[in-house]
Amino acid sequence: MRTGIGFDTHRLVDNRKLILGGVEIAHPQGLLGHSDADVLTHAIMDALLGAIADGDIGQHFPDPSFQCAAIDVLVEKTVAAAKERKVDTITVGGGVAANTYLRESLQAVCASEGLRLILPQKRYCTDNAAMIAAEGLTQYKAGNFAEMTLTAKASIPLAATLKTVQSVAQEKAGKA
Repeated sequence: MRTGIGFDTHRLVDNRKLILGGVEIAHPQGLLGHSDADVLTHAIMDALLGAIADGDIGQHFPDPSFQCAAIDVLVEKTVAAAKERKVDTITVGGGVAANTYLRESLQAVCASEGLRLILPQKRYCTDNAAMIAAEGLTQYKAGNFAEMTLTAKASIPLAATLKTVQSVAQEKAGKA
């Protein structure tokens, strides 16, 4: 028989959901953490990993402290800029708007500062790299290839890039 011991701790704070064992508990405070801070689920995961001698949750899900620190600074500067410019609404969009820690941090700070926050539903937060990869696959399947000398320029609109790729493909087709 194998056994494992797991534990997890987080501080209770205002403006966070309290989630235990995957269940949201009605409570005025929640546990602070970069994820859902579900101490019960995380402790069980640690115990199971310990029982199979496969490290702990931190080894499988590395500490995102750098990301959290960067987001904390971003939130602080965003709110400071909004106050300085007397803006009462902050809107976040794009792939970054899917980041749970960013969303929760902005929600908590905006609520405490009396700022309105507009966030799209996560399903509408697209990942730019995924969009580019999907378009690349479409072009690949259509047989549109560029020479290896094509220079990548991040500021060129996608439509201009596609025209370049298509013109190279047409030139190749004419040479064949």
